[in-house]
Amino acid sequence: MEWKDATAMAQAVNQKQVSAKELVQETIDRIEKLNPALNAVVSKQYDEALKEAEKEDYLGKPFAGVPFLLKDLGQNEKGQPSSAGSRLFAGRPAGHTDTYVQRLKDLGFIIVGRTNTPEFGFKNISDASLHGPVNLPLDPSRNAGGSSGGAAAALASGMVSIAAASDGGGSIRIPASFNGLIGLKTSRGRIPVGPKSYRGWQGASVNFALTKSVRDTQRLLYHFQDYQLEAPFPLANLSEEEVFGKLSRPLKIAYYTKSPVGSKVSPEAVEAVQKACHHLVDLGHEVVELSEYPLDGVALMKSFYLMNSVDTAQMFDDIEAAFGRQMTLEDMEVMSWAIYQSGQTIPAKLHSKALLDWDQFGASMARFHEDYDLLLTPTVADVAPKHGQFDLPADLLDRLKHTQNYSMEGQQDLIWQMFEDSLALTPFTQQANICGQPAISLPTYVRADGLPIGIQLTAAKGREDLLLQLADQMEAAGLLNL
Repeated sequence: MEWKDATAMAQAVNQKQVSAKELVQETIDRIEKLNPALNAVVSKQYDEALKEAEKEDYLGKPFAGVPFLLKDLGQNEKGQPSSAGSRLFAGRPAGHTDTYVQRLKDLGFIIVGRTNTPEFGFKNISDASLHGPVNLPLDPSRNAGGSSGGAAAALASGMVSIAAASDGGGSIRIPASFNGLIGLKTSRGRIPVGPKSYRGWQGASVNFALTKSVRDTQRLLYHFQDYQLEAPFPLANLSEEEVFGKLSRPLKIAYYTKSPVGSKVSPEAVEAVQKACHHLVDLGHEVVELSEYPLDGVALMKSFYLMNSVDTAQMFDDIEAAFGRQMTLEDMEVMSWAIYQSGQTIPAKLHSKALLDWDQFGASMARFHEDYDLLLTPTVADVAPKHGQFDLPADLLDRLKHTQNYSMEGQQDLIWQMFEDSLALTPFTQQANICGQPAISLPTYVRADGLPIGIQLTAAKGREDLLLQLADQMEAAGLLNL
């Protein structure tokens, strides 16, 4: 049976029009049929899901009996695989259940497996050496994106009606754009964290989901949000009216189509924003073109790479303690090794300064949103990349393998070179992560060959209500290609 979205599934289960076991079996059949061509799902827990579906304690819950795929990165369920796309953790079960995962189960979801992701989520494509690349359903010669690429491909192909995702620099919004989906990156502090990790990438990384309808996005946000006082970034909950209500006034929306890091933006990505502007004006909103980007995009990215380097070095300290030995290049992909090694040489004072810079970036955006309700940009600079498009040249790979031999400045320069081409494709998403703001990718534009490019709307911290209310208005006007 075809379902509009996860809300429709849950309603049918709660009204006993279909059983959760039937939905789970349908999902299993779809995964088995579609996954061999896409490589989106990397671990399966079918028996457990079918057993869980026979219970009825999920009835009455907002996502009662809805089959669900977790992302195989930072979404741990005790006793289930949790590889993070890394050979180091292949076949190793998680030792605990994350709060995020438990809350999903509390909402009525039934977990059927986990989706493919790049090693440790460092890339904007999914091509881990452990599991292999994820194919874009619309064009298997292209990558579905990252780091939530497996989730996006599973959802876009129809394996599931909603899929878990996470976003540390665009990892929800980027694959949402490539696959024609809705991708909301929530405000820092909106979604519950813990019990082991409370500040992924110093608060830049958040868990949420990819969806095919605005109402699924609204429903999940409303029931998932938590004013979590034990967490480092508590954020007051949005009301039911704020999440599900209609816009009460026209919005003032600024737009910008140039790359924040000076790279090329495709004509189609620019056209996607321009068309959206026309539609927004028709809906009664005020649209203003910016002459310059609100932040220094290059400085922002350099601070992001520096933070990531230090946090990765700390992560590998924990891994070494767990394994009882030092990590080597043979344990990981070259990109992970280079980031890990670069984190060994950064003084604590520079890491502290980077976080202070993040505070200033956030304060600048707070001031920006005193004048503008939303910022509109392309989500990405072009359509999904071809497989191998970001393969690194041999000389750079060799230098990355010997990152430990370079000075701190030389290491950071290598990190910049390593990401330069892929960053050029996705230069618009990281600002929201660093500033803790909510941002959403909406599927409003399709290239002549059928490949989508999303538009991104960013709001002030805590103002998902504006994003959801505008998305709902646009969906009602038929402006979303879902």
